Amino acid sequence: MTVLLETRDVSKSFGVFRALEQITMAVHEGELVSVVGPNGAGKTTLVNLLTGLLEPTAGEVLFMGKNIAGVGPVALADHGLARAFQLIHIFPQLTVRETIAAAVVSRQKKRWRLFARLSADAGVNARVAEVAEIFGLEPRIDTVAAALSQGEKKLLDVASAFALNPRVILLDEPTSGVSTSDKHGIMKTVIDAAKRAGVQAIVLVEHDMDLVAAYSHRILALSEGRVLADLPPDRFFADPHLIETVIGRRRGY
Repeated sequence: MTVLLETRDVSKSFGVFRALEQITMAVHEGELVSVVGPNGAGKTTLVNLLTGLLEPTAGEVLFMGKNIAGVGPVALADHGLARAFQLIHIFPQLTVRETIAAAVVSRQKKRWRLFARLSADAGVNARVAEVAEIFGLEPRIDTVAAALSQGEKKLLDVASAFALNPRVILLDEPTSGVSTSDKHGIMKTVIDAAKRAGVQAIVLVEHDMDLVAAYSHRILALSEGRVLADLPPDRFFADPHLIETVIGRRRGY
């Protein structure tokens, strides 16, 4: 399988604090890889390295074979790696249409003055409608983000990243704050959307072990800045030591 995103012996220090120590991982085409671990394990630091927000103290971060250390999320999106950044929390008064359009315009490198010209841009409108339909947001397309349900807000977060046409997408707890009954619906929508949109791999940072078990191809477990395990779900959940270390329980998840 083709390796799309990887780290090679990556370490990251903040002063005397060592957040990550010699992390080697790879995300292959067709995979959903979940990153799990207790608070303080280094998940956020790893995500920020993978998305170019941070540079490693040592080692390499590669996307499609090219070093992406510190290049930033905007440049990475141009190359085909996107992260859901929860735009709705930054622009709660934008409509669903406007929020998705902002991502589309960014990807197409078009110049525009606020949203005055969007109504006349057939290409942008077509892409916005397509993304909204994929995520089931079409009936709410002219609703401001602040008025959406929590589940709809989460879908809009992810839809904005999908609008960038990524090859790889990184999702940081896409169902946090959503009711248990809605979580699987959101994950199924996201995975179906990824297939329709041609996304080749997903990196999922998630605390909910039910979701991790149901949708992962591999699970990367971190503990105290090191790789504790890199295993398929059946082997991961068969190891009581891993379960206890990651979520503090010996049985169940």
